[in-house]
Amino acid sequence: MAELSDRSNLPVVSVIVVNYRGADDTITCLRVLREDLDYPADRLEVICVDNASGDGSSEQIRAAAPEVRLIESDTNRGFAGGCNLAARNATGQVLAFLNNDAKPDRDWVRAAVAVLRSEPTVGAVASKVLDWEGRHIDFVDGGLTWFGMGYKRHAGEVDDGSHDAARDVLFGTGSALFVRAELFAALDGFDERFFMFYEDVDLGWRLNLRGWRVRYEPRSLTFHRHHASMAEVSSAREYYLLERNALAALYKNVSDETLARALPAAMALSVRRATARGEIDPTQLEITRRGDHEDDSPVPIARSALAGMLAIDQFVEMLPSLKQSREEEQQARVRTDADLVPLMRKAMEPAYPLPRYLAAHDALVEAFELDGVFGRPRKVVVITGDAVTERMAGPAIRAWHMADVLSAEHEVRLVSVNALVSPPESDFAVVAAKPRELGAHVDWADIVVLQGHVLEMVPALKHVGSTKVVVCDVYDPMHLELLEQGRDTDDERRAKDLAGVTKVLNAQLQRGDFFLCASERQRHFWLGHLASLGRLTPGLYDNDPTVRSLLSVVPFGLPSVAPRRTGPAIKGNRSGIAAEDKVVLWAGGVYSWFDPLTLLHAVHRLSQQHDDVRLFFLGMKHPNPDVPEMGMAEQTRGLARRLGLTDKFVFFNETWVPYGERQNYLLDADCGVTTHFEHVETTFAFRTRVLDYLWSGLPVVTTDGDSFADLVREEGIGVVVPAEDPDALATALKKVLYDEEFAAECRRRIAPVRERFTWESVLAPLTEFCRDPRPAADRLKASAPLVRSPQLNRVETVRRDIALLREYLDAGGPFEVAKRATGRLRRLAGERFRGR
Repeated sequence: MAELSDRSNLPVVSVIVVNYRGADDTITCLRVLREDLDYPADRLEVICVDNASGDGSSEQIRAAAPEVRLIESDTNRGFAGGCNLAARNATGQVLAFLNNDAKPDRDWVRAAVAVLRSEPTVGAVASKVLDWEGRHIDFVDGGLTWFGMGYKRHAGEVDDGSHDAARDVLFGTGSALFVRAELFAALDGFDERFFMFYEDVDLGWRLNLRGWRVRYEPRSLTFHRHHASMAEVSSAREYYLLERNALAALYKNVSDETLARALPAAMALSVRRATARGEIDPTQLEITRRGDHEDDSPVPIARSALAGMLAIDQFVEMLPSLKQSREEEQQARVRTDADLVPLMRKAMEPAYPLPRYLAAHDALVEAFELDGVFGRPRKVVVITGDAVTERMAGPAIRAWHMADVLSAEHEVRLVSVNALVSPPESDFAVVAAKPRELGAHVDWADIVVLQGHVLEMVPALKHVGSTKVVVCDVYDPMHLELLEQGRDTDDERRAKDLAGVTKVLNAQLQRGDFFLCASERQRHFWLGHLASLGRLTPGLYDNDPTVRSLLSVVPFGLPSVAPRRTGPAIKGNRSGIAAEDKVVLWAGGVYSWFDPLTLLHAVHRLSQQHDDVRLFFLGMKHPNPDVPEMGMAEQTRGLARRLGLTDKFVFFNETWVPYGERQNYLLDADCGVTTHFEHVETTFAFRTRVLDYLWSGLPVVTTDGDSFADLVREEGIGVVVPAEDPDALATALKKVLYDEEFAAECRRRIAPVRERFTWESVLAPLTEFCRDPRPAADRLKASAPLVRSPQLNRVETVRRDIALLREYLDAGGPFEVAKRATGRLRRLAGERFRGR
């Protein structure tokens, strides 16, 4: 049964072998495929295409391997065309391309399939290829030059075991390559215009640009009679195809910026290769060498030299059709040229050791400044809906620091759709944009980082065909906030607003390629959301069982530099607060989900024992004019007046402290406080004001129930109290304010905790993602499961339907049967409609 289970979980693999006047090699290859592979025969389809050999090859192959599916082409389509012809007729979920002069190892198929099944973001598997005797390397890695020529790195070297580790590569050799069948079809297969040479380079290049990985797997091993298939192709024709196809691949696949520099230099270099290879005198037509008589006699040119010039001529001939291909590739790409530089290995390598050629290479690199042509900084746009000014609230602060940290490696724009944009100085661009103007910024960027309602303002990003890599910052569970914030509105409006915000968040969760949240609690919450929306697919899970490549924790951060006073703030500066008073700081705004009322009662009780206690509310008016004042703010002012605390023990800053001055207020405080009610919003909230307390070394007093309460308790950096308990809160404040030994110990413990929360540290997941951005595994195009459920025959279908009928009758009687039948008919109708 174990073997049966294993067989049923293996995809059908269609192995494709192209023959052109090499029947003996082909028959040897086909025999190994049918007899020596460790892969179930019923899961293996072997297809051989005879490329109009005209030498009796078809008859020989049919007689020697009758069980192999033979397709006879009416013309010689080349390697690319022959493979595509077979692929269109294949039934497997995996296509395996094998040269007819290659011999696969026993585990060749099974090892490659294992990679495709375990790593859903791998679109193709490149086999390890050795020479026929297994001593020297044919393929273990691919390189690509800036002028478009792919090459096999380490070819000809002794296989000493140093290439037995799997790794990502730019391309695999077409002589032994596995590709997901659906993906191969989505890319229209190999480019048949190449005929032969570089069609495998071009395919791997396109796969990588679209976000797929090509994985070199050394356990998938083959042996190759090097260039046996090229016996009838002259070196001049080989040069011609290499030169022409390199230009075609370069033209199709590089960005506009790269193409503008690289293509003219590549064409010039192709000419120099031709003259250097043919040892042609490049000065023979100089006017100064005319002599007494004009010499118009023919000049002999070697075919190897002519190849480069004719290649350029035919590249020009191909341009009309290549232009359309280029437009398709550029529209579908999700990765930059810079992303692929590590896979190119040595992009600036000259490749040919000819002295005149090397001189030209260096001159062109310098003249066209090609050293940095593939190193263009990645473009990242961070979009917020909040005001970006000297006075910034949480969303803008978070967006600001994301832009700041990312700008160290990338070209970054911080874009706000808020009317208030007057930022501090920065090393990155900060611009205001109306919603209708966001499209231009999104088009400019390689990566879009957004928060809040921004996705709704760029409908094109939500489209299923959008290729932009999108990072959604969902640190703010807006729908949970709205449950509390909307208490003051009528029930109908509240329900409508909640449904709208939930829809906004669902749209982000369905579209994003990477998500950021603020705590492990939030991460658990958002994982549930993602699961309910169907994002936690088997493929995504198999690619990363932790799912951290999709959803990672990025809390609010702290500056890496300790706070330094730049001016007076509270003590000795605010009327009623002396330099020796004990200041309790409420940093941030007063919103409906907070509980400042219990805090006022606690301060009132503590003031009866200590008349030097002072509570200071840092900001009552939100810097974003679009955020209205909530009812809790007025309730707080009213209770303070009734208790006789206002301007005596309790003080309100009715504006908002500029972000660059907040340290002065923090340094004047003796402890920081945050109090809230016990409800769902609290459970998943992340109180950013507590981080400012840590930054300035303030002991923290907080209500229990959120992630920071857990931190304060576990790290011993303050006191945690129950919700709505003024006595416990008064006791906690007294301890951190007047127990000097306890307060000093809290400050000592805060120091190492603070280091964990610097912006550079907390943003590490975003930094790493932006270094290698890709679509989420479940958003890759053509990513259907490799192994699908088998189709039931008529008898099995009837048995299944009878069992379902009994189940529905038991569950709900005839009504349940009718309901289920209606639903099934609707699904079938939908499938037929989609099929059209």
